[in-house]
Parts: sequence; structure tokens; C-alpha cells
Amino acid sequence: MATSGDRLTGQCLCGQIAYEVDHLEPAMGHCHCTMCRKFHGAAFATFGEAKANHFRFVKGEDELAVYEAENGTKRSFCKHCGSSLLFEASNSDGSLVEFTLGTLDSPISQKPDAHIFTRYAASWYEVTDGLPTFPEGRQS
Repeated sequence: MATSGDRLTGQCLCGQIAYEVDHLEPAMGHCHCTMCRKFHGAAFATFGEAKANHFRFVKGEDELAVYEAENGTKRSFCKHCGSSLLFEASNSDGSLVEFTLGTLDSPISQKPDAHIFTRYAASWYEVTDGLPTFPEGRQS
């Protein structure tokens, strides 16, 4: 299993977009906001973070499409297969890249550490893993 200091690789479902991550940051969470649930078609989306200089596309960056929501958040996805790859908060300064952990090909030992935006969680899902929960972001 890779640790947070090992080079990780990932790609979209069809393989037209691929990326590498040199180092994972400690924050890794499950987002239950309505937009993440709808975008991923699941109870929540799970994201990891890397400093921008530790994340790079190695193939197909020009195949990314971006959806910008009314609140200014951006979600990047493969325009061929629809795989969700990146999230960017409206107040992002670009120093961190949030990417979907489900697109990693490398196994990792690091685990998610929180559930965020649980105020908007799906009524049919109950958080039972013992991780901290935050009704809004991590600061709530």
C-alpha cells in the first residue's frame, strides 16, 4: 500500500485522462452536500487533497470538461466517460487540488478523516463509521 509520500496514479473510467500525485495532504473527507451527491450519483463523494505542485496530469488534460455551479464551485470531469476528477471551491487560491479518491489506481494506506456537509446528507444513508461529522464544512 502506498503511503502519503509515495507517487500515486489515477485515471478516469475510459483512461483518456491520467494523473499523478506525489504526496497526499492529511485532509481526506466524504462530502454529503447536495451538489456532490447529485454529481456523483451516490450518498457522498470522497476527496483527497494535494498541493498543486504535487499533482499533475500526465495524459488528456485537454479532455477535461468543467461544470461551474451558481455558487462558483467547479467540478471537472472527463468529457468522454463522465468520471468526476476534480473539485474547486469558489474561494480556492489554487494552492491545493481536490481530487476524487475513487479515480486512484494506486492503493493508499491513508483513510478519510471526516464527513462534511452532513446537514444535506441523503435521508437513506446513516453515517456509522465513527468519523467526525460536520453539518457544513470542517470549520462548522
